[in-house]
Amino acid sequence: MKKSARTTITGLGAVALLGAVAAYSLVPGGGDGAEDGIPAGGSVAVDADVPAVRGLDPALLAAVRAAAADARAQGVELRLTSGRRSPSYQQRLLDRAVGRYGSLDLARRYVNTPEKSTHVSGRAVDVGPTDAADWLGRHGTRYGLCQVYANEMWHFELLTAPGGSCPPQLPDAAG
Repeated sequence: MKKSARTTITGLGAVALLGAVAAYSLVPGGGDGAEDGIPAGGSVAVDADVPAVRGLDPALLAAVRAAAADARAQGVELRLTSGRRSPSYQQRLLDRAVGRYGSLDLARRYVNTPEKSTHVSGRAVDVGPTDAADWLGRHGTRYGLCQVYANEMWHFELLTAPGGSCPPQLPDAAG
C-alpha cells in the first residue's frame, strides 16, 4: 500500500474514532457531561447555574458560597471542580479507578461507590485550585465545612455547625 493511501486510511480511522467518541458522549449515561455533574472547563464558579452546583444540598451550597466570598476578599478564587454527580458518572469514575489501580479495594481508597458517594447525594464538593483548597482547609470550620479525607485536600462536606470542630479525617474514601 502506498504511503498516501495508508495516510488517508489512518486519517479516516481517526475521524471515525472521534465521531464514535462524540456520539458516545451524547448517549444518556454514556458519556461524561454537564448533566453528569462535570464542570465545563474543569471547574465552575460557586454560583454557576449548572447541574453540579444546582444539585448540591442547599445548606452545603450556602456554606460554600459564603466561604468563596470570604476567600475572594482575601485574594483567593475558590471554584468547584466537582459537586453533585450522577450515579452513572460516579460508577464510571470507580470503574476507571479499578482499571488504574488494579482492584476494587485499591480503587475505593480514591473513589466511592455510587451508593456511598456523598457527591451523588449532593453533600460534597471538590474545590480548586490548590490555593483555594488550602484556604478552605484552614478556614472551613468557620462555615461548617470539613476536609473529610486525609488523601484529598480538595474534598469538603458540611459536617459541623459554623465555628464548630470537624470530626477526625478519614485516611481515604475507603475509611
